[in-house]
Order: sequence, then C-alpha cells, then structure tokens
Amino acid sequence: MKLENLIRIENGEKVKHTFSDAEYASRQGKLRALISNENIDAVLFTSYHNINYYGDFLYCSFGRKYGLVVTPNKVVSISANIDGGQPWRRTVGDYNVVYTDWQRDNFFRAVQQEIDNKGRVGIEFDHVPVDVLEKLKAALPSVEFVDISAQTMRLRMIKSAEEIEVIRHGANVCDVGGAALAAAVHEGVREHEVALASTQAMVREIARRFPDSELMDTWTWFQSGINTDGAHNPVTTRKVRKGDILSLNCFSMIAGYYTALERTMFFDHCSDEHLRLWKVNIEVHEAGLKLIKPGARCSDIAHELNRIYAEYNLLQYRTFGYGHSFGVLSHYYGREAGLELREDIDTVLEPNMVISMEPMIMLPQGLPGAGGYREHDILVVGEKDATNITGFRYGPDHNIIKA
Repeated sequence: MKLENLIRIENGEKVKHTFSDAEYASRQGKLRALISNENIDAVLFTSYHNINYYGDFLYCSFGRKYGLVVTPNKVVSISANIDGGQPWRRTVGDYNVVYTDWQRDNFFRAVQQEIDNKGRVGIEFDHVPVDVLEKLKAALPSVEFVDISAQTMRLRMIKSAEEIEVIRHGANVCDVGGAALAAAVHEGVREHEVALASTQAMVREIARRFPDSELMDTWTWFQSGINTDGAHNPVTTRKVRKGDILSLNCFSMIAGYYTALERTMFFDHCSDEHLRLWKVNIEVHEAGLKLIKPGARCSDIAHELNRIYAEYNLLQYRTFGYGHSFGVLSHYYGREAGLELREDIDTVLEPNMVISMEPMIMLPQGLPGAGGYREHDILVVGEKDATNITGFRYGPDHNIIKA
C-alpha cells in the first residue's frame, strides 16, 4: 500500500467564522496590496498569529509545522494529518493541504506544491528557525526569501470595527473572571483553586457570548505573597494568608484574541507601607490613562510616567514597559512589538489602535511593602481621545478582600 505525502481531508461542513467574509477579504486584500508594492510573488506564514489573522485557523503545533500560503490568486492552509478536517473547516481560503507523517519533511513538499520555485517569497524571519530556513531554501532553490514580519505587524496594529468588538467582549469576560476570582479568595485557599474559579467563569462566559467558537487557552494567574514579584509567575499551591499582597491576572482568549485584566489586591488588611506604594502605582496608572490618545508617542508616555516614579524614588523598582498592543496574541505566541509603551518605541498612537496601561513596580522581600503592584486597563484609541473598556474597579477602596 502506497502512503501519500499530501492529501486532502474535507470532512464535515465549514464552520461559522470569527469575523465576516468582508473582514477577511479586507485583511487579505491589504496583504495583497503590500506584496504587490514590495514585488513579492507569494507569502508563506508560519506563525500562530498571522495564520489566525488571515485564515481564522489557530493551530496546535505539538512539534509540527503549519503554514498559510497567500498569493495574488489563492489562500491555502497547510496542516498536519493529526488534525483531521478541522483546519479545512476553519480556514478562510481556497483549500487546505494536509501533509502526512509517513515521510520526513512532507511539510516542505506541501510548500513546493503551493509556491512556484521563482521570484520573491515573503516569510516571517522572527518565526523561522535557521534549520527551517535552510529546508525552505532547499525546497525552493530559485526563490529569494524576504522578511515580511514587520510589515504585517504594522497592518495588524490598526484594528477593524469587528476586531474592536471582539476585544471589547474579551475585556467584559475578564471582568467576569475578576469577580469570580475575588469571590473565591479566603484564608487558606490555594492559588490554583482561586485561578480555577476564575478560568471556569471566563470559559463559560465566552461560550455564552460566542456559541460557535472554539474554546481554548483562556487562563488565570493568581499570585500571592512572594509570588507577586513577577508579572508572568505561574500559579502554585501556596495558601493565602491574612495581610498577603495578591495579583489578579485574568486572560480571556476568544479565537486567538487575547484580553487581560490585572489588579493589585490584599487579603484582610494592608500595611501602611503597602498602601503607600499601592497608591503611588495607582497615581502612575491614572496619569498613564490620561496620556493615551491619538498623536501621543509611545516613548514620550514612558518617559513621562518614569518621572512620577522617580519623584517617589521608586523608578528602580519598575519591571517592564507601561503597556502593549492587543489583538491576536497569547502567552506563548504573537506580539505586536512595535506598539509598546517603552522608551525605545517611537510609534505614534493612531485611531483604532488598542493598547493597555499597566504600570508595575516590585519591591523585593525584606523591604517594607515588599511585593509586586500592577493595575491593567485596556484602551481603544479614538479620533480625539481613548476609551477605557475595562470595567473592574481598582484601588484600596475596592480590592482589600475582607476575611
């Protein structure tokens, strides 16, 4: 029996897509205009974010490679046999090519089939390891490979009305998760139990709002005490104690679109020094919210907020940038690095950009007020100002959870 390298699995019916046909046509049309202007003959996306953005297919790698080929005439996804017909059902495009495990490097045979061995092909240099690039060159030896990661990132930075609506729903879902998290906190409860309560509430809310969607990747990081020192510290089995500083971190994922809610909290009571530091961080947060508007430069916002921390001799305890873009991203893939509130980013904010304000300071153990302090809101930049779409309240009047 001959086992094929490449097959088609068109199993079932096409699903309802996350966005309208017009939305995907617009995205693909803008991409085709870009490649025409850059004299590029075809694009091979390999990243989670761009495959999802242009094709509505969010793959699960599990050590395998995936692709989306875009040319002036077709859009084709490339997926592994292990996924069956799901990639075909999800892909907004002409068809899906499935490569099998029966021969090594069948992914590159699929690339050979779908891309002509000539001209210029755009790939994402920030997502293609050296060994994969060498295999692409061997598969298409007459092709010049050029980087399109920065250009496509800039396209994704400006959100459509449909994207903003999904992001707004995501922020609402995070508010639901935040309420469930706060309700689950009590003396002696372990971090993972609190996180589970929040995540379950968010998944159920996404299912209610988006009954045709795939439900994957929504999660919560709930940190207490020493574990608050890092923004991305994993959940542990540590038990909550009276007087603990707490970090609420709710992350809803809707079809690859990430939204976040982050809040500083305390259980039962808050020491005077903890309260002072918390209020300083809130002062920075509120100043940052006012600075986000069209025409503002990312680096200028960062420098302005640095001055506030410096006035309180706390700048040395700041841990990362003041905010970042939202859209197709996750904790393990994707990022629009050109839209971050950092000193080295000179991007000017424009209408329909979506960005967070999330100042954080961390005082190490042994200092009065030790712990990590962070507030996080999401804002949609408009024509004249910005709209805050986060509803969960912040500050000591709301987030000292009584025993």
